[in-house]
Amino acid sequence: MAGALAALLCLLAGLTQALALAWPGDGQSIWWLQLLGLGGLGWLLERTKRWQTAAWLGWLFATSWLAATFWWLFISMHTYGGLPAWLAALAVFCLAAVLALYYAAACGFYVKLAHTHNIGRAMRALLFAALWLLAELARARWFTGFGWGGVGYAHLSGPLAAYAPWLGVFGIGALSAWLAMTIPQALACGPWQRVAALVVLALPSVWQMDHTGFSVAAGKLEVALLQGNIAQDQKFQPGSGVPQALQWYGQQLQDNRAALVVAPETAIPLLPNQLPERYARELRERFEQGNQAALLGQPLGSLSEGYTNSAIGLKPGQPEPWRYDKHHLVPFGEFIPPLFRWFTDLMNIPLGDFRRGGLQQPNFDWAGQRLALNICYEDLFGEELALRFADPLQAPTLFVNLSNIAWFGNTVAIAQHLNITRMRALEFERPFLRATNTGATAVVDHTAQVSAMLPPHTRGVLHAEVEGRNGLTPYARWMASLGLWPFWLMALSVVLAAGLSAGLRRSPSR
Repeated sequence: MAGALAALLCLLAGLTQALALAWPGDGQSIWWLQLLGLGGLGWLLERTKRWQTAAWLGWLFATSWLAATFWWLFISMHTYGGLPAWLAALAVFCLAAVLALYYAAACGFYVKLAHTHNIGRAMRALLFAALWLLAELARARWFTGFGWGGVGYAHLSGPLAAYAPWLGVFGIGALSAWLAMTIPQALACGPWQRVAALVVLALPSVWQMDHTGFSVAAGKLEVALLQGNIAQDQKFQPGSGVPQALQWYGQQLQDNRAALVVAPETAIPLLPNQLPERYARELRERFEQGNQAALLGQPLGSLSEGYTNSAIGLKPGQPEPWRYDKHHLVPFGEFIPPLFRWFTDLMNIPLGDFRRGGLQQPNFDWAGQRLALNICYEDLFGEELALRFADPLQAPTLFVNLSNIAWFGNTVAIAQHLNITRMRALEFERPFLRATNTGATAVVDHTAQVSAMLPPHTRGVLHAEVEGRNGLTPYARWMASLGLWPFWLMALSVVLAAGLSAGLRRSPSR
């Protein structure tokens, strides 16, 4: 196949995979579209003999897919960060291009082993899945990790979704890579591969016919989720967004009568010592008695001890506010990587250098529920949330996510983040409360269904009832004790087996 045509097909296949994660119209994931996109890459690799060409095609595919997935970073850097448009666009491209190197290496290594040494079709499909899994793991964990847009997030519905409480998003991603390579092969080779593909696709449906899940109900909680819709370019301005936020959130916290009131990340955009004394005192007094509690985002700390992106919890009988400090910080937005201060100095980012909180922090216990908090894109790191399940007796009954993604405008980032939350709900069979500045403020039940949601980019209060859950999924059990190591070891074992197979097939003349 001509090089230009193959490159064009790779770019289109990558774009297809990006669209599958959250369709721009309704934000829904489309599982078959993801298989189509990755299958297109697999089809091209099967027709490629040189590992250098395969690496180039893998890089083009991944760069297209990743840039089309998180293109909205341009808005945060240009519109709100003040970077020149050309530099912001270049930064997005460079991020996608660098992350795409993982997939370039995977594709190059795949062709090097699979075709140069003529490995059998069955082993080739396993090898591709293992190498893809290694690339996904490396992207998600190395250099602080940025796994946004992982292929597993396209499978919130469809046959692979049922594997979430067993294998999580990485396992689903590996299965989808195996299918993307197996299905085209099955159409042209032996019947057993067709049977294997059908079993993987049909097994979840058969299993679910008599399975009700791994968790049980743990009582209900009436909640009010606040969405202030404070414009990002005004949010930290003392003459506009700050008084607006203090007035609106303060009023809602005072007046709302739900058992739990939740305000988003940095809903209170001032440090405690910057707040009017009366405002802080009245807020504490509001929840000192009665049968209500509140969770709200607020930066904490000082110049001497460092600042944290935090949430505080207020409830009766608690002398001091409960506190959660964000652990997994956003590079450039919340901490400055080495050698990149020049880049962050070009942008207008308030409080852009935070101190990291602990990995395992206590739950907020209220009304018979154990609430585990996470802030912004911390819900992207399911392996870190899984540590909350190490002690089954203290495992959360529900999760609460506080976010402010107004940085990214009215874009598909809102739907993508909601779909990330939904995948976590499937993995752990736990509901999620999402309180955000501009969306998506929503209640996601333990089956990943959105049971209530406010329209994005509107100001409002979402009143809902959520049912907590007890019990552990298999994924929660093994991930809490072993982490990602089983994935690394299994993938490396497959690569090693393929290498040994290649060595056995190599002729003596070579």
